[in-house]
Amino acid sequence: MSGGVDSSVAAARLVAEGHDVTGVHLALNRNPELYRSGSRGCCSLEDSNDARRVADVLGIPFYVWDFSERFHADVVEDFVAEYAAGRTPNPCLRCNEKIKFAAVLERGMALGFDKVATGHYARLEEVGGEALLFRAADAAKDQSYVLGVLTQEQLQGSLFPLHGTVKADVRAEAEALGLRVAAKPDSHDICFIADGDTAGFLNRALGERPGEVVDATGAVLGTHTGHHQFTVGQRKGLRLGVPAVDGRPRYVLSIEPVSNTVTVGAHADLAVREIEGLRPTWAVATPRLGSWRGLVQVRAHGTPMPALVAARADGVRITLDEPAFGIAPGQAAVMYDGDLVVGASTIAGAS
Repeated sequence: MSGGVDSSVAAARLVAEGHDVTGVHLALNRNPELYRSGSRGCCSLEDSNDARRVADVLGIPFYVWDFSERFHADVVEDFVAEYAAGRTPNPCLRCNEKIKFAAVLERGMALGFDKVATGHYARLEEVGGEALLFRAADAAKDQSYVLGVLTQEQLQGSLFPLHGTVKADVRAEAEALGLRVAAKPDSHDICFIADGDTAGFLNRALGERPGEVVDATGAVLGTHTGHHQFTVGQRKGLRLGVPAVDGRPRYVLSIEPVSNTVTVGAHADLAVREIEGLRPTWAVATPRLGSWRGLVQVRAHGTPMPALVAARADGVRITLDEPAFGIAPGQAAVMYDGDLVVGASTIAGAS
């Protein structure tokens, strides 16, 4: 129970269905005084108190589990290391993979619970003993992308009670139940960055390392204080003193961590058709190896793109039907067969 409206209604539905429900809030920050305040993230002290009040209204036991050390190692340190390497990670996806559906599931099963339920918007169906993950009914809130890294074993131990509900109805349901979180804003920021300043957080973690911003010919256009301040596809914050010849905006095309160089260019130069992915994970019971056609999504709220997928045990090559723009190494490419999540792979490069 994060303290938000979604997990609160998910718990309420399970109680109404007659399940033996226990509410668990995750303490993920090693320094509680640095918890953000208000509703900016999902790890504030207010969130913990909100979750406890909901549990009291529902009449269920409530606990706070401290996973701060594991969260720091598996999510925060991974986040910093990926940016240091010139890649763009997704910490929410990593948290689902390593914490919510690994550490929590492991402890829950050890304590005798059957399932871990969350307020994620996604649909699970059991077909022939296999747990199949599909997109949610509310396309605007669908979270199957950030769940795409889950394995079949993890999906077998999961429940998503909000799968067929749109967000407006979830809020109405919370209000009807008398839950104070009914109108609570959704969280959007990275929960472990208290002030929402990702660039400042990375500067504190990695230190400033001045380097050059160049164009595709190698001509120096400006300087920066660290390549970790940038991501492929970025347009704002380049602070270049030399205007583009055509007067159009420039975008980050690539990041070279060894030389500490950031290359910029026109939007058209971001176009890619081929994506190379590493370390594929499979949401389905049998890995979908070989060549097959499907849909690929590379951002949490990105547009699914038709593609040919050529999957191996150690990686995938994705050929898009149409060019895509701003695909950054480190992001996840989640593969679908229609609305069914097939698997995911970490993007190593694109061309």
